[in-house]
Amino acid sequence: MKKIAIFVDVQNIYYTTRQCYGRQFNYRKFWQRVSAQGKVVSATAYAIARNDDKQKKFQDALKHIGFNVKLKPFIQRSDGSAKGDWDVGIAIDMMELSEQVDVVILLSGDGDFDLLLERVKSNHAVYSEVYGVSALTANSLINAASRFIPIDESFLL
Repeated sequence: MKKIAIFVDVQNIYYTTRQCYGRQFNYRKFWQRVSAQGKVVSATAYAIARNDDKQKKFQDALKHIGFNVKLKPFIQRSDGSAKGDWDVGIAIDMMELSEQVDVVILLSGDGDFDLLLERVKSNHAVYSEVYGVSALTANSLINAASRFIPIDESFLL
């Protein structure tokens, strides 16, 4: 049985599915599909803590499904812009876990992860899957993955 590690860029998935479809991603359906492929040994959802009830309910739902939820504080800059991403945290965790699994699954369309996928594939012979909204996923990320799975209507609430 294949050992699988899942890494979810929550903000990226939220905004890309909302922009393209006006709907939310169905994490439960995703979990069912992936767990049918093997044993999920690690599943982490990387999110931003905004400390509102809706977000807490969402994070609790992710935990109930089986995700470990890692949070970073939302930072509002004085110029009105905001900061809060998990790229480095996702990269560190994937590098560490790629030695222990057969498959890494990344939910993101962020092209910044292309080099990461290439590195874990070459260093650890790990199979990589990327789930992302086709129109909003970087071509470099699609090309770096062993397999790209487009997020379509079947993955939405």
